[in-house]
Amino acid sequence: MFWILLIINLIVVIVYAVWNILRKEGKRRSFIIRALVMLCCPVIGPCFFLLSHVLYLVVFSGAVDLEDVIFSKERVKTYMHADEETERNVVPLEEAIEITDKENLRSLMLNIVRSDVSQSLSKVSMALDGEDTETAHYAASVLQDTMNDFRNNVQKKVVNMDKADEHQVDYAADLINYMDDYLRQHVLTDLEQKTYVHIMDRACEVIYEKEPIRLLNSHYESVAIRLMEIRDFEMSQKWCERAVYHHPNTLSTYTMQLKLYFTSNQKDKFFSVLEELRKSNVVIDKETLEMIRVFL
Repeated sequence: MFWILLIINLIVVIVYAVWNILRKEGKRRSFIIRALVMLCCPVIGPCFFLLSHVLYLVVFSGAVDLEDVIFSKERVKTYMHADEETERNVVPLEEAIEITDKENLRSLMLNIVRSDVSQSLSKVSMALDGEDTETAHYAASVLQDTMNDFRNNVQKKVVNMDKADEHQVDYAADLINYMDDYLRQHVLTDLEQKTYVHIMDRACEVIYEKEPIRLLNSHYESVAIRLMEIRDFEMSQKWCERAVYHHPNTLSTYTMQLKLYFTSNQKDKFFSVLEELRKSNVVIDKETLEMIRVFL
């Protein structure tokens, strides 16, 4: 019986192979694998493929009803209505601090403390002058902790930058980006602000001496504006002139010069730069236009 089953199985495999060769005209890769499986697995192999083929004919061979399916290339615009209830309760943080009652203001400040406040320190500092002493305490605590972390991190980054190894430029670039996020918010005392702005200036100088190509236009603008804010106009002008040399015909290069000459009351240079900007092919955004209107 065993040998009879093997012979029958072999006959089935041969018939299957010959039939596929004649039907598919030499495209033999897929059915050869099936034939080998049926040859190595007598009875089970042919039964498996036979049952799978029958199942396919019964379940999947019917025509698909596409009556309810629409194939269209027309674009459909979906309009999502605004969540008016939620938007009514969303206001800028500084406005919330000014108008919120004591209970809600304390809850707001606690939520701020639990989150990352590194980008909203100037808003938190507004609560220091509020009438509610508990809210002022929350604000003072978060400001003190955050600024202590800032001072410690700056000290570590300066030490790394001063090592003068092959990664000095990388450390300096990281220090500039880190410091500017805090210095632009003006939460330090005037003396500390000047000290850290000059550290930022020194970091930019390190990159400028080592690899000036690594100084992005955003770096020039950041250090120039920060120096301008502490009224160190001479150092600010130095970075503006360097930006003109390395990044000409860039909007931020013009805007930092306009801010410098307006702040330092250099009217002739201000209008000279403004005329250069007007004649250039630089695209002026709405923010710059508004700034020019304010200056004029």
